Amino acid sequence: MDKHTLISIVIPSRNNLKYLKSAYNSIRDNVAEKHEIILLDDASTDGTWEWMNETKKLDENVIIYRNEGPERKGHVFLYDVGADLATRKIFSIFHADMIASPNYIANMLKHLDRGICVCSTRIEPEIHPPGPEKITKNFGLEPEEFQSGQFLEFVNNKEQEYVDKITEGFFAPWVIFVEDFFAIGGHDKKLFCPMELDDSDIANRLQLNGYKLIQARDSFVGHLTCRGSRFKDGIDIERIIDLPNGGKWYKPKDSEEYTKLRNIKFRDWWRKWHTDVLHDDLMKPITYPRYDIGLNVDHCNVQLLALLEPWCDQMYLTDSKIAKDYVKNEQPNTVFNLSDKIMEETLGLLTTDIIISFDARQLTRQDQFDFIRNLSQILSDSGEVGDFEYDIFKIHISKLEDYRIKLINNDDFYNWKRI
Repeated sequence: MDKHTLISIVIPSRNNLKYLKSAYNSIRDNVAEKHEIILLDDASTDGTWEWMNETKKLDENVIIYRNEGPERKGHVFLYDVGADLATRKIFSIFHADMIASPNYIANMLKHLDRGICVCSTRIEPEIHPPGPEKITKNFGLEPEEFQSGQFLEFVNNKEQEYVDKITEGFFAPWVIFVEDFFAIGGHDKKLFCPMELDDSDIANRLQLNGYKLIQARDSFVGHLTCRGSRFKDGIDIERIIDLPNGGKWYKPKDSEEYTKLRNIKFRDWWRKWHTDVLHDDLMKPITYPRYDIGLNVDHCNVQLLALLEPWCDQMYLTDSKIAKDYVKNEQPNTVFNLSDKIMEETLGLLTTDIIISFDARQLTRQDQFDFIRNLSQILSDSGEVGDFEYDIFKIHISKLEDYRIKLINNDDFYNWKRI
């Protein structure tokens, strides 16, 4: 791909104007090419929409969109709106808390083709744990204190050090052909709006569909780090953690909104994928087979039901009252139909491909719960059908069909599993 190809850059924002201005200005000040910038306002009340309108008057390569609210729709929804609005064949997502370097787009485009998604390399302060996929360096925690000259000098040196180097990984910002993005249905807006885990979900789905994921190690963006719902203006450092390499991690305090949504969205992730979020050290996604699993549990209580339910497709209980109490409290947090998922045990209803039966009173150890959490990996390693016993569990496997292909396109998954 020609590194000078013009693309569409999609930037959603909610009550994040200071960072959004910084992100926009960094693209226009640092990147020579006049890429299209699509600015999306998620029902902000801080003057974001007014600023977007003024910016559009001055910049003919800007498209603007507003969710009128009053409820937020989330950046997951807005990314897909932005991709729809894009007039270029290629689009990229960009966070409102990022700082563009001059060649960050060009150095991604060097590796882009159909069937490929390319991401950049983040340079960020020590408010997330370090990792080999990024560079940890603090040029300022806020736009008004960001040391732009030092950042650009640092980037110039690193570009020469890492020229043309690539690894496999996935995170924002990334660039892809619009047609490739919509070929798998875009983001999963049913589960991951307004936020959280959308990037891991789409990375898994792209990879399962045969797309190649590339990180351009000489493409750099500054990242002020999660200045949407997670950390607000003026980071509140919760504690300082010493790292094995002698460095420090300045752990910020998560906002209440982020903590609540994170817990909800992880439970939906487990319902969909039946694994934790998995990747290697360089952020290349790892997936295991997605089996059709039922848990047949005697003497279950509400607390155990809450732990176990997300890890299966069907639950069979001996106490229907427990199920009703749980569904009443949990259903508002998910689009999955829990009334259909959790039912009183009846022999004729045990229809999942795999059935794990046990007495909840014996589920007393972490390793027993870990067995449930790791079933996908364990069963894929064994590859056997039949009846087995392990610890407190009786296992019936009629078939080991892998349904991961149903997860690639959103419509296929939601037609396969009722929600």
